[in-house]
Amino acid sequence: MKLPALTLLIVGLFTFSCSTKTENQSTIKNPLLLDYNTPFEAPPFNEILPEHFMPAFEEGMKQQNELIENLIENYDEPSFENTIEAYENSNELLNKIENIFDNIKSAATTDEIQSISIDLAPLMSAHNDDIKLNEKLFAKINDVYNRIDNLTLSVEQKTLLTRTYQNFVRGGSLLKMDNRDRFKEINKKLSLLYLQFGDNVLAENNRFKLVIDNINDLEGLTQNSINAAAMKANELDLAGKWVFTIQKPSLLPFLENSKNRDLREKMYKAYILKGDHNDSLDNKNIIEQIVHLRIERAQLLGYQNYAEYVLEMNMAKNPENVYDLLEKLMTPALKVAQKEVDDMQKIINQEGGDFTLEAWDYPYYAAKVKEEKYALNENDIRPYLKLENTRDGMFWVANQLYGITFTKLENMPIYHPEVEVFEVKESTGDHIGVLYLDYHPRESKQSGAWCTSFCSQKYKNGKRVPPISSIVCNFSAPVGDTPALLTVDETETLFHEFGHALDGLFSNKHYSSLRTPRDFVELPSQIMENWAFAPEVLKQYATHYKTGEPMPAELIDKIANASKFNQGFATTEYLAASFLDMDFHTLNKVEPIDINSFEKQSMKRIQLISEIDPRYRSTYFQHIFSSSSYSSGYYSYMWAEVLDADAFEVFMRNGIFDKTTAASFRSNILELGGTEDAMTLYRRFRGDNPDIQALIKRKGLN
Repeated sequence: MKLPALTLLIVGLFTFSCSTKTENQSTIKNPLLLDYNTPFEAPPFNEILPEHFMPAFEEGMKQQNELIENLIENYDEPSFENTIEAYENSNELLNKIENIFDNIKSAATTDEIQSISIDLAPLMSAHNDDIKLNEKLFAKINDVYNRIDNLTLSVEQKTLLTRTYQNFVRGGSLLKMDNRDRFKEINKKLSLLYLQFGDNVLAENNRFKLVIDNINDLEGLTQNSINAAAMKANELDLAGKWVFTIQKPSLLPFLENSKNRDLREKMYKAYILKGDHNDSLDNKNIIEQIVHLRIERAQLLGYQNYAEYVLEMNMAKNPENVYDLLEKLMTPALKVAQKEVDDMQKIINQEGGDFTLEAWDYPYYAAKVKEEKYALNENDIRPYLKLENTRDGMFWVANQLYGITFTKLENMPIYHPEVEVFEVKESTGDHIGVLYLDYHPRESKQSGAWCTSFCSQKYKNGKRVPPISSIVCNFSAPVGDTPALLTVDETETLFHEFGHALDGLFSNKHYSSLRTPRDFVELPSQIMENWAFAPEVLKQYATHYKTGEPMPAELIDKIANASKFNQGFATTEYLAASFLDMDFHTLNKVEPIDINSFEKQSMKRIQLISEIDPRYRSTYFQHIFSSSSYSSGYYSYMWAEVLDADAFEVFMRNGIFDKTTAASFRSNILELGGTEDAMTLYRRFRGDNPDIQALIKRKGLN
């Protein structure tokens, strides 16, 4: 994919500004292979060139292979220290390089980075398979695992030993020799298909542009949206026109405010048909290949389907438990959603509209119902949600809960000029970690919002290695003299990702490979959303960007009163995507799949109403098809929301800034995630099993 010259110029100037080429590039030391002479050992982005990555990866793989060979050739009896810990530490260099590369590819990619990723994917797949299928290495791990009950190990060490053994088994170590080559071939193919799917979605996000040259077609849009569209037009040498894209900061305000129904339909369909145009960017065939390969891979390992394989390691344990949760929520959510549709249809009829509500009408008429029922319009709220103030508000919440502070760092190496960096400290002044913040859309960035890390916390030589976390978003950008003003959804998203960041920053475990189960990892993020619009918090950060006046008490009350508004839609569209994910991954036969027909049948089975589409249609469902991260796991957000609603009741009972409750949540949930059974950690905080009724009550689905 060819990126615009402006994007390449920005990335070139700022990401790699301090590096210079010579006639003999090989004589330049590779900064990825040196100790980072930077504050807090942050990656030296200003020194890294794209061509540094492949040699660094090759060296990282070489070093890991050498360390594993030393482990195998150690003739001492296999022990936790000389086998499990030695293996855990073998990928230190490779992991460091991979963290940088993956984050750059997601947040500031270029043609060269994308080309490298295509060459790299099969190499990394083969490297990982060669390790998992190394019989001598597995024999040593198996030896230690078989003696687990006789070893003097901490709970965390037992977890690492068990997870290491499981990861090797799930990586094919028990496969018969005649199945191993096919297993490796499947993994190689999947690694490339994931890349192709994600690259296609990125290209689709950038391809569509609605160009408006008639001022009457702007009716209903806010001045901020109009100004942003004019600025986009100027960037594209279309001065005097307005350009809207399907990036969320452009799309959502258009759907909520435009009075032109035909243009709303055009924008909406451009979004939901991403990857579904039967052209070079079409993802349907890629999805079919991914689903088939996952079925085959799971069955080689002895599972009936891919969902069984994935869920074995999650809190849910099996597909039946996931479907049970989704079905319990879908019935009441659909009833509320239908009531919401009826309310909107009444407004259409009252206005003399001779049409039935469609999916592209939903945001527009939902906003009208909200204003009618609660006298609340999001455009009344946004002037109080200046990005910088909202950021400081979430920092204030963390300070009130945990006593930590955030200090902005200048002159830090950054991968893009828009990035901000903060040092995070305990109330004692002790260093906790570093937080990068990257807010706005650009054509070199994947869509959505996520939290990641450049360095995960662990212990090395008895000393805590502080983490370097990063929050990446696609929020509304400043327009002219108007600062970035967030939507309600963007504000909640910022708090959500901040919860992930706190989870990473507070981590206090010895082994970085101990990852929190997918359906538990969303608890720290989703519980943080509860503070975003709490009246006590709004009074701290919600001030008008022009006047500096605090948000009026009347508006704060309206926000609280409308907290359950549109929950039928929000819950239903999410559940629909979760069902779609599960339906794909509980297939157990490799046979032709018509992707669109399959999706329609999936939605018909759950009786999804026509006015609502799943949050992600198959062809741009990156959570499950651009990697394996959330495949058979998109339900995790709802699973964790049950935990979040139940856990937040403790805060509400004791006070939402109760330091004793916060300390318990930090010590049991945030610090130790992945070190032992997730439900054990939750019960230790909560004192009981989670209750789904807390979530049903909060959403108003009862």
